[in-house]
Amino acid sequence: MDPVRNNKQSQRCFGFESLNSENKKKENKSRMKYPEKIDLHMHSTASDGTDSPEELIEKVKAAGIELFAVTDHDGIDGANKTGQLLLERKETELQFIKGIEFSCRDEFGKYHILGYAYDSETEELKNVVSVAHNNRVEKVQKRLDFLKEEFGFTFKDEDIKELFQNANPGKPHIANMMIRYGYAASIQGAMKDYLNKKKFPNAYIRPEVAIQTILKSKGVPVLAHPIYGDGSQMILGDELKDRIERLIDFGLEGLEGYYSGFTPKMISLVTQHAKNYQLYVTAGSDYHGNNKLVQLLDTNLEKTSSGCPELFRFLDRVLV
Repeated sequence: MDPVRNNKQSQRCFGFESLNSENKKKENKSRMKYPEKIDLHMHSTASDGTDSPEELIEKVKAAGIELFAVTDHDGIDGANKTGQLLLERKETELQFIKGIEFSCRDEFGKYHILGYAYDSETEELKNVVSVAHNNRVEKVQKRLDFLKEEFGFTFKDEDIKELFQNANPGKPHIANMMIRYGYAASIQGAMKDYLNKKKFPNAYIRPEVAIQTILKSKGVPVLAHPIYGDGSQMILGDELKDRIERLIDFGLEGLEGYYSGFTPKMISLVTQHAKNYQLYVTAGSDYHGNNKLVQLLDTNLEKTSSGCPELFRFLDRVLV
């Protein structure tokens, strides 16, 4: 696939390079309606975050965020609850988009696929979310078995029961339990030294299934932190280009161009790919509460008045 090239001078986003002068006045005028403080990637207690939807709303307000999305792993309960609370409280100063983050894998690698502004009542979405949830529960049990067999780590029955009572249990939940038992000193250490040693090549949703499910649910599929893959990789050059093209063939519509771990050079690379392939751009911190050092609004995104057409096109799509 050949990317669609822009013959005009490349326009970088949000303070890295100015817009073409002939279009600047017109574009700035149209941007006045857009929110300036945006965070479209965060997690609640409905997956592996430590803040409940109620707590997230209060922290979002305290941070001055105008537009946010809850993107729990493989689940929509947190996003649904957040939307319901905002309606009940008549929080008119906050704009909210329902989100999800599917953990995906195929023969080429791992991916995190974000979905935005979907219809949460779509049966296909509910079915795929159910499969993804069951995969997570199965992996948690197998990881517990692995820890016992390989390292002799055991846990009380009541703690295991509490673990499985989480809406979408995963590695951070096990890691926190390991810390309480003294088996690990930190979440990162628990992951690296123990939990990541257990592999599950088949217990994932395939990326094409996630993307097509989001599309059929009237949502927008976006590749999360493209350079970081599943969050722990470094994907650049032809590998990144090939990955994006392969996902476009499945229906991918956007790239997370602004992310808490991205340098200006990484941002420039990802947003240029979005421009070349006519994809949307999104911005997210990947906030997990106390489970990560990342804070709300750690998106590396400057105010939208500086200009990123691919982000504005995304906002036009979802803010209806």
